Amino acid sequence: MSDELHGTADPRFAHVKKLVGDNLQSGEELGLSLHVDIHGETVLDLWGGYADAARERPWREDTIVNVWSSTKPVTNMAALLLADRGLINLSAPVAEYWPEFAANGKGSVEVRHLMSHTSGVSGWETPWVIEDMYDWERSTEQLARQAPWWEPGTASGYHACNLGQLVGEVVRRVTGMTLKEFVRTEIAAPLGADFQIGVVEADDPRVAEIIPPPPIDFDLSALPPDHPMVKTFTGPVGDARAANTLGWRRADMGAHNGHGNARSLARTLSPISRGGVVDGTKMLSPDTIDRIFEEQANGIDLVLGIPLRWGLGFALPEPQTVPSIPDNGRRTCFWGGWGGSMVVMHPDDGVTIAYAMNKMAPGIIGSDRSNAYIAAIYEALS
Repeated sequence: MSDELHGTADPRFAHVKKLVGDNLQSGEELGLSLHVDIHGETVLDLWGGYADAARERPWREDTIVNVWSSTKPVTNMAALLLADRGLINLSAPVAEYWPEFAANGKGSVEVRHLMSHTSGVSGWETPWVIEDMYDWERSTEQLARQAPWWEPGTASGYHACNLGQLVGEVVRRVTGMTLKEFVRTEIAAPLGADFQIGVVEADDPRVAEIIPPPPIDFDLSALPPDHPMVKTFTGPVGDARAANTLGWRRADMGAHNGHGNARSLARTLSPISRGGVVDGTKMLSPDTIDRIFEEQANGIDLVLGIPLRWGLGFALPEPQTVPSIPDNGRRTCFWGGWGGSMVVMHPDDGVTIAYAMNKMAPGIIGSDRSNAYIAAIYEALS
């Protein structure tokens, strides 16, 4: 049966394996993958279920899926690589690399503000629709023209859909490569990770169908029209069904159209957990990894309306928002995607955890499912 669970799990993760298997059998999950790596050793690597709503295509070991905002850590790692190579100063103005971005009062916005959602540019001015994001030139030119929606650097406001164009344009200006080309050649290929921003045509048969979540009960009518939450979620209005279209899959959107599975997502981000070196391939220096944990913002996010604590490009533990990730004094960074995907890195312990699925659950950052899996994994690790 294709709703059976496949893969391997160290005996201490028996409870995790049962939890995943039960969710597959009950239909809570349709198709998924879950992975845990400790100092380069795979201790849990599970996959199973179906890659389509009709339950005709089994979720195979090499099935890939849109991981939504779990793409953002990969995009920010691209900026970290360039900083590590001395090609970008993360505390320099964005305009040093992208001069047009200084327009309309953005001259003081720094690269780190883009990576940590504090730039004041958390979406596009309307009218703006999903398909507009597929046009790189148009979308970056529009962001460069805009004025910030709050004072840059003073608070976070989740850059839900545009972080890829913001950070990616800095990458492009510095390297001459598109973001998806840089991720492919400078991150995925050296690591041997089956992860890409967008999807090349040859991989279309491996892509799992996204099953949208229940409608979000998100009433914006009580807020003024110039509130960052309103402007971000209307520029553009999200629709999970777009992820199943070829336009979405071919686009270069480092905020939310990364495609991979739990194993490849963990592999891609594992340099953070493994001191910057993966199987002899040096990606980051320890000093650059340390910078991730420099707090950039801490408080109620202006776009999501929940408590968030941002390091440089990655979220830091905030138990009120993601209760499964403890704030225990050990360095931990993470982020998740709409519907449940998640990736968590622990440099002090060499642990990387990743989860990807196609049946989206309610929730913008992780889900009840991902929280349950991660809590069970931590229990097994303890």
